[in-house]
Amino acid sequence: MAEYNPILSAPQGANKQPKRVGRGSSSGLGTTAGKGNKGQQSRSGGKTYVGFEGGQMPLYRRIAHKGFSNYPFKKEYVCINVNQLDAKYNDGETVDKTSLIAKGFISAKADVLVKVLGDGDITKKLTVAVDKVSESAKAKIEKAGGSVKAAEAKAE
Repeated sequence: MAEYNPILSAPQGANKQPKRVGRGSSSGLGTTAGKGNKGQQSRSGGKTYVGFEGGQMPLYRRIAHKGFSNYPFKKEYVCINVNQLDAKYNDGETVDKTSLIAKGFISAKADVLVKVLGDGDITKKLTVAVDKVSESAKAKIEKAGGSVKAAEAKAE
């Protein structure tokens, strides 16, 4: 006789026998086999599609779908403030995607766009080369003696 091993056996109630419908009236699931009496659900193949509202005009047909959606074309940026750059970077360093990955601002796996925002103050001279820089961040970086090389140096 095998010894009980809790690691190899399923917990109590995990393995249940399936309901056997249509096996006579004494089984409790005979005659109508748990489908009730008459109606669409009792018939074979009597299913409806997702969104069916019983013959009422479905929601997806009642609401007008017009116009253009920019959703497939939207760009999402990882936003980094100048005070965060000031805390992690030393004077004279370059801020680009590789250095941001090294400092832990962005993930190495993600191919993301980076935008520098102007929250806080910056005291170090940094060279910033990212996708976007806001006007206030650009002013603060240049005031501290740094330079900005962004693809777009305007706030949108």
